[in-house]
Amino acid sequence: MVLHTNTLKNNLISGTLLLTLTGILSRIIGFYYKIFLSRTIGAEGLGIYQLIFPVFALIIAVSAAGIQTAISRYCAQCQMEQQARRYLVTGLVLSLLLSGICIAFVQTYAPWIGSVLLEDARTVSLLRLMTFSLPFACIHSCINGYYFGKKKAAIPSISQLLEQLIRVAGVWLLIQILTEQGNLPSPEIAVWGILFGEVTAALYSVTMLLFSHEKNPTQASLSLPPESRSYLQVLRELCTMTLPLTCNRILLSICQSAEAILIPMKLRDFGYTNSDSLSVYGILTGMVFSTILFPCVLSNSLSVMLLPAISEANSRNRMDLIKKAVQKTTQLCVILGLLCTLGFLLGGNWIGIHLFHNALAGLYVRTLSWICPFLFLATTLCSILHGLGKPTLTMLINLSGAILRIGFIFVGIPRIGLSAYLWGMLASQILISGLALISLRKTPKLPKQSA
Repeated sequence: MVLHTNTLKNNLISGTLLLTLTGILSRIIGFYYKIFLSRTIGAEGLGIYQLIFPVFALIIAVSAAGIQTAISRYCAQCQMEQQARRYLVTGLVLSLLLSGICIAFVQTYAPWIGSVLLEDARTVSLLRLMTFSLPFACIHSCINGYYFGKKKAAIPSISQLLEQLIRVAGVWLLIQILTEQGNLPSPEIAVWGILFGEVTAALYSVTMLLFSHEKNPTQASLSLPPESRSYLQVLRELCTMTLPLTCNRILLSICQSAEAILIPMKLRDFGYTNSDSLSVYGILTGMVFSTILFPCVLSNSLSVMLLPAISEANSRNRMDLIKKAVQKTTQLCVILGLLCTLGFLLGGNWIGIHLFHNALAGLYVRTLSWICPFLFLATTLCSILHGLGKPTLTMLINLSGAILRIGFIFVGIPRIGLSAYLWGMLASQILISGLALISLRKTPKLPKQSA
């Protein structure tokens, strides 16, 4: 048992470090990519490009995000490779079917989504082009969930890095071709980059899956029944967890979509022109968020590896491991978050002026710097709740934070501008972190183990 516990811990640490390393490289590439885009398609073009992401996040939520998490959780509990692959195949087929429905919907209603919901007809062509990347994103996502469940982060890490590299290289190449032809780059170029990246990541993931032959993906010491489940049973189990997870992602995506629509609208109520409101929104999403979210690569990597580890520990009734994970996670997130806050407070102006050539971006970075500790906590603690099989509770917690942010948009932005949304983000992350901690403390099995 000691050996198995040490192995579990080593897999968690090594997987987190590997995902963190590749995540940092991807974020660095993405960071300069956003700077490159802001200088080629402009702040307004970047704002138009960013407008489609809530819609993209919504269709990913419907077709892939919840399924990936469910695959990861159930594969972590599988003793046999054949059974783990059965979860993967079932989840992948389900994900592709859902992606087909999403593609048909967006292709049909893109004019209405772009003109009415997003209030900018220039997003229609971007939305239609974006949908072609969805099946490849589903394949990539499901295979990643399979490997995360086995606590093997190498292939997902490499695919993530490949996706980012090909995205940037493809966009750079297209811009060079357009420039030579005397044409101006448009936001549509960046959407082509998404397609290039997702196709590459999916092809790599499928290739590695087909050529990998593992006999024993998880330890035989698990106390789970060894019987093989039929595809129908597997589908039922996946749907049981996928449904609340997908509802969670959909509700959050709807809230994010509402934010994307409301922020420019409320900025116009504050006194901005349509062009200025899109430019400020582009600065916020394309510059400020990419800066603030850069250090989150560690907490994101930790949360990805925590979910299957917590799920396995929970299936073995090892509440001591779960309690220790909560304590260590809280301490690590607070320390790292405070260090990041200090760094952004001291270097925010420099980042805005020298990296983005935009003083407003530096001001927003400093304002939003206080979110870091709570952002780290919210990500990892919600992952632990998922590992404990509490997706519905996590949905309610995240929804409460999203509603609070929207309240700040409605009430605050028309009065004091975009600063109201930044403070609303901080308040929502504090709320999510606090509710997640309270929920974990009230988990019935944890106090018994600590007594």
